[in-house]
Amino acid sequence: MAKNSGRSRTSSGSSSKTVIRKPLWRRVMRGVLIWGTALVLLAAVFLGTAVFFTMRELPDYSALKSSQNGQMIVVRARDGTELVSLGPSYGQWLPYNQIPQIMRDAIVSVEDRRFRDHPGVDPIGLLRAVYVSFTTGGRAKATSTITQQLARNVFLNNSRSMGRKAREAVLALALERKFSKDQILELYLNKVYFGGGAYGIDAASRKFFGHPATQLSTAEAAIIAGLVKAPSNYSPTADVEAAKDRGKVVLGLMAREGVISPSEVESTDFSQVTVAKEKGQNSVRYFTDWALPQLDTLLPDNKEPIEVWTTLDPAMQRAATQSIDANVPKGAQGALVSLEDDGAVLAMVGGTDYVNSNYNRATAAVRQPGSAWKLFVYLAALEAGYKPSDRVVDEPVTIDGWSPHNSSRNFAGEIDVRTAFAYSKNTVAAQLGNEVGFGTVASMAKRFGITTPINTKPAMVLGTSEVRVIDMTRAFAAVSAGGTSVEPYGITKVTTTSGELLYQHKSVRGQVLVPQYVAAGITDLLQTAVATGTGRAAQIGRPVAGKTGTTTSNKDGWFLGFSSGVTTGVWMGRDDAKPVGGLQGGHAPARAFADYMKVAVAKRPVRQFDTQLQLPEWQLEPDDEQLQGNPDDYYYVDENGQLVKPGDGVRPDEQQDGAGGSDQPQVPDYGPQSPPAANDDFLDQATGRGRNDDPALRQGAGVGSSGQRPQPRPVPTRAPIGAP
Repeated sequence: MAKNSGRSRTSSGSSSKTVIRKPLWRRVMRGVLIWGTALVLLAAVFLGTAVFFTMRELPDYSALKSSQNGQMIVVRARDGTELVSLGPSYGQWLPYNQIPQIMRDAIVSVEDRRFRDHPGVDPIGLLRAVYVSFTTGGRAKATSTITQQLARNVFLNNSRSMGRKAREAVLALALERKFSKDQILELYLNKVYFGGGAYGIDAASRKFFGHPATQLSTAEAAIIAGLVKAPSNYSPTADVEAAKDRGKVVLGLMAREGVISPSEVESTDFSQVTVAKEKGQNSVRYFTDWALPQLDTLLPDNKEPIEVWTTLDPAMQRAATQSIDANVPKGAQGALVSLEDDGAVLAMVGGTDYVNSNYNRATAAVRQPGSAWKLFVYLAALEAGYKPSDRVVDEPVTIDGWSPHNSSRNFAGEIDVRTAFAYSKNTVAAQLGNEVGFGTVASMAKRFGITTPINTKPAMVLGTSEVRVIDMTRAFAAVSAGGTSVEPYGITKVTTTSGELLYQHKSVRGQVLVPQYVAAGITDLLQTAVATGTGRAAQIGRPVAGKTGTTTSNKDGWFLGFSSGVTTGVWMGRDDAKPVGGLQGGHAPARAFADYMKVAVAKRPVRQFDTQLQLPEWQLEPDDEQLQGNPDDYYYVDENGQLVKPGDGVRPDEQQDGAGGSDQPQVPDYGPQSPPAANDDFLDQATGRGRNDDPALRQGAGVGSSGQRPQPRPVPTRAPIGAP
């Protein structure tokens, strides 16, 4: 039997070697380490490449200094003085060594205490934000470094997306590679937004404290540094106490960082901080809010700072504001627009307090004008052939079921047109409107610049259609300009801050709206309304022409008029259209008009009104017309309505060849404005002629001898004169 060789074998007869494998977690960690390192290296390569190319594309330092975040607009008055500065304000650029040390320390302490140590992005701050988020369960809130904030302000927007944050980090790293820490801090302090349109510490110091940033005290520097976190919450002009409390927090952070001592914190007296009065938050803003949007159509695309030269007169604007404040009834609002004859806006008030309400009642609000609307009724009547001296009848009248009454509740009987207008007789206005046509009155209003819808119901003659103050003022200014159109404007020129002219207003002669005799006639009526009628409170010691207006229950009070080339419209009332005591147009609005106009025309020569009627041929009486030229050239109308030449008794249409040089009727040319003749019945009914035997009318007050008031006479609706 063979012997065992002594080698150990397995049951299969083969040898085996024991294999020891590493734990799974070690293998996973090794893979994560390898791949993580690779990814980090790859990310570093990408980041380094991105930073390198971004750094190459960054503007140089001088270009960054000149870049701006928005357009600054300086608005100037007609005399060149600054009215208001709008948009971003950058103040004076301060080099690093001119920025007060306390200001540099304050901003670094509150915004980025490791500013001098990080490469543009603060990794310690990021880790702290992640830890806080992990332990509290909230969202990570990492505070951007000063360099990141600079990158965002100059190159990016305020989006919170991860993509924007990544671009911000790359830009910050590139900025740190290209510029020194001092340069970055200089850029930041001259560009960061501090609220109220102020960019940079100098603009903020001038806006909030009224002096350059080189003069900042410790308390003022702390307040400005505290604004970056939330400019609207801590603005000294909005809440001075909140701003001071925030400044104390900044001082505490500075003491913790060791840049100031606790004793300096205790000795800083915030009660000595004086906040500068904010400019431009007054009635001037009503004007700028109306005028500046016009730049969109006046200028090409432009982003550089500009200066806008306007028509506004500072002295007149102050007088306008004071006149409204002094005369507007308690609880009511007031508006005023004042124009030159060429349309230049001299003053504009859109309310009693711009800060409390920036709604511009001078240009945006629509209200009923009351009797001020009679301007258009009488313009239409004068154009149709009436003269100020013509006789009309103030009596009860009914038109299409509507029976107007006078504010005095009585009737004057037969009077002239001038008196009817001066005392604002509603019944006469109704008759005139009915005669010329309510559509004709509406057309006249549109012709004179009314842009709002106009109804043509009979009551429209009393001002039931809503209008804007600036439109009504424009209409009266057209009368002052002799019946030519007026287009309100507020901007005379626009220049860059370096003086380059971008826009210049060009005067355009207005279109003739009505003949001269119509403009003279309505001026006659308007002058009488102030001299002896409802507008007596508007007298200023020189010729004034104007008209009052009052709506139902004293909801609106108006006075509009002109003198010495200045036209002014005043409105008063409540925004909720509730009645206001003492608001009649001849009271508070007329007094405000007078107070303002005394200042507005004080240095202007007295201008007498042109009320001389130069009537067209078709409106002249025969005796007057004979004085105009050769009587042989005059034709009169016989009893059959035919034209007859004096001396031969032959009608022009019966002349034979050679007698008049033509076989065509020799009819005088009356011009395009001559209307067909009206019959006697029509004229009698319109003017009241032929009714003087009515005892009631002879009483002068609308009461007959029997003591009974006469009943309203129905007046049929008529087509306008000249209609077929």
